[in-house]
Amino acid sequence: MKLVIVESPAKAKTINKYLGSDYNVLASFGHIRDLPSKDGSVEPNNDFKMHWELSTGGTRKLKDITSAVKDADTIVLASDPDREGEAIAWHILEELKEKNKLKDKKVERVVFHEITKKAIKEAIENPRQIDDNLVSAYMARRALDYLVGFNLSPVLWRKLPGAKSAGRVQSVALRLICERETEIEKFKSEEYWSIDVDLLTNTQALIKSRLIGLDGKKLEKFDLNSEEKALQAKEKIEAQAFHISSVERKKATRNPYPPFITSTLQQEGARKLRFSAKKTMQVAQKLYEDGLITYMRTDAVNLSQEAITNCREVIVKYFGEEYLPKAPREYKNKSKNAQEAHEAIRPSDLFNTPKKLEAKLDSDGYKLYELIWKRTIACQMNSAILDRVTIDSLSKDEQITLRATGQVIAFDGFLKLYQESQDDAEEDDENRLLPNVNEGDNVEKGEIKPEQHFTAPPPRFTEASLVKKLEELGIGRPSTYASIIAVLQERKYVRVEKLRFIPEERGRIVTVFLENYFKRYVEYDFTAQLEEHLDEVSAGELEWKKLLSGFWTKFYTNIEAVGPLKVSDVIDKIEEVLAFHLFPPREDGHDPRECPECKTGKVSVKLGKFGAFLGCSNYPECKYTKELTEAKDEEQTDGQAPALANGENKLMGKVGELNIYLKKGPYGHYLQLGEEATATTEKPKRVAVPKNIKPEELTEEQALLLVSLPKDIGEGIEVNIGKFGPYLKQGGKNKSLTGADTIFNITLARAKEILANVAERPQPTVLGKHPKKKLDITVQSGRYGPYLKMGKNNYALPKSLKEGDITLEEAIKLIDEKK
Repeated sequence: MKLVIVESPAKAKTINKYLGSDYNVLASFGHIRDLPSKDGSVEPNNDFKMHWELSTGGTRKLKDITSAVKDADTIVLASDPDREGEAIAWHILEELKEKNKLKDKKVERVVFHEITKKAIKEAIENPRQIDDNLVSAYMARRALDYLVGFNLSPVLWRKLPGAKSAGRVQSVALRLICERETEIEKFKSEEYWSIDVDLLTNTQALIKSRLIGLDGKKLEKFDLNSEEKALQAKEKIEAQAFHISSVERKKATRNPYPPFITSTLQQEGARKLRFSAKKTMQVAQKLYEDGLITYMRTDAVNLSQEAITNCREVIVKYFGEEYLPKAPREYKNKSKNAQEAHEAIRPSDLFNTPKKLEAKLDSDGYKLYELIWKRTIACQMNSAILDRVTIDSLSKDEQITLRATGQVIAFDGFLKLYQESQDDAEEDDENRLLPNVNEGDNVEKGEIKPEQHFTAPPPRFTEASLVKKLEELGIGRPSTYASIIAVLQERKYVRVEKLRFIPEERGRIVTVFLENYFKRYVEYDFTAQLEEHLDEVSAGELEWKKLLSGFWTKFYTNIEAVGPLKVSDVIDKIEEVLAFHLFPPREDGHDPRECPECKTGKVSVKLGKFGAFLGCSNYPECKYTKELTEAKDEEQTDGQAPALANGENKLMGKVGELNIYLKKGPYGHYLQLGEEATATTEKPKRVAVPKNIKPEELTEEQALLLVSLPKDIGEGIEVNIGKFGPYLKQGGKNKSLTGADTIFNITLARAKEILANVAERPQPTVLGKHPKKKLDITVQSGRYGPYLKMGKNNYALPKSLKEGDITLEEAIKLIDEKK
């Protein structure tokens, strides 16, 4: 017997279908152990010794694995094909070694980039050992994050009450957002004018042109910087006759985009589907575990030869030979830091068109699969051919030049299937069609339209543009971007409005502190260089403890240097750096620091128990204050991490990358899958904890089952919890679970036995539509007898009326009376 260990139950379920009875597939539910969140988990003075601790769920899972190992002659570690997956396999192996469970056992490590029968078979036939270099890179990254978080965050809490935390990459991402906001606030808009002229050919065809030359000179952007100058230019145009001076036609080629990697998938998910980076990865994870796409954490843009061949066959089948290039397209990584996974994100089976899978996938899964399928096929299609035209018109005195640009798609090529969206794309005048004209043709003037413009500040970051910027700078890794962005929002360092990141005051103050007292560690070059060093560890070119030693010596010196820093010094620095933001010039010309209440005091930054605020220098006589950070956050003491909001949140486990939390609401305890909703994310799934279970006794296994409801236990039988408690459902049959039967212990055999004597519930009878609401009115059968249903509302039937007797008119009357 071979024991195969993977991360998730969904992945285990899919793999189980392809392996025979000689294999037992178990899920570890991610990491079984981690560094505990307390001092001393990493000992820099003891050769960076790391103390690992089994999680509550990990202890139970290890027990299951240990039990299964007894009956196995071979242990196959089949976690994901990246650093994190290698670490999961290593942790399991180390625990089994410590328990002396590997005597006479063969241990193999296998990786596959898609969960298909062929890929799994090839992986099983070609095992390897744990990659020590990948494990070393994981330990280095984990130690770095721990050392920064557990040493820098307490400094923040002491020097900046109300601050939440600081992280190695998180703080750099926050700096980007804050710097962009500063650029926007300091931006001074400038006025300029453009002049558009409608020219008409002798056949009355329209040429929309723009003024580009005036007084025999090229017109620069700010030459017309007032209405007066624009109107003078208009008068000069009105006084002249024009003819076509040049017609330039060019063929242009637009090549397809490479297939998706993690970062580009997150960007297009945000642009096209309005998914957050986190949601994109969650949906992609499920598609991967269901065997529909290849591994979704990858920096590689290349495709396998088999995938390219299949792409070309699909192109011919669905689009025709003219869309197939003579030779396959091959893509190579521009980044020298491309990581471990060996192929781009693509469908596992390219012949599985989105249409074929539409019925099998939920809405989000279908949208993302369609995006991946289209991008993959398009990357192997012919280039698009564009006809670009530029028409210049010259005034009779040759002092004024007007220009029109446009283009026509001569052959759409890959654009037939896919076009990449853009962040903050400027208006494109080139896509207009232009008439066929010749040099020397006279043209008539139509409307002349001066238009006022103002220069705009750089746009705030969206999730897509932030991910793109982080990748360009080489900061972090695409697989971590989703969690980085989520943490910034959870810590209330940033908020999202209209899909744009806006830094909160707390975030700006933390950034000022870090930039002035830990400058080196929020510099873009330094953070990117650290990523390069981690890649060198992965490649076996750098010893991981040497990397840590070099980092820690300087970092600890910085921590010690900041120790004597007074809070008053921090306040002075915040006021100095953020003066333009906190005390903007007043329209009445008065001192921007003048207290708006007493008029004699000066307003300055204060730091209280809950964070920064503005207060008057005449305190306590003047009680004026203005919050800079929300005072709703919990109290915290120096050097201690903030507690959870009200002590009611408890981490119960994970499903993929989603945390399961036990929470308490106004109606009792419930489980929540994932984080709180933001402006760009959907509301998380919530499930009430059954009344017969004490919240303090709820186990991880129970929590995992509850958040997975409704659950299919086989032969179309579902188990679920409804309004009246747990129940079974099969087609039109429903039956409550009572007595010893629960959602946790019900088996397929017992469920079939319970449902055997249950009659099918009658199908609803459609009476017709409500004349005003235009909604169907149906007669339904419920546990207390027949009732009416319209839309989402139910209406009880009077006892005097029987199900078969009620007419549409009576139903309408009854519904209208109820309303």
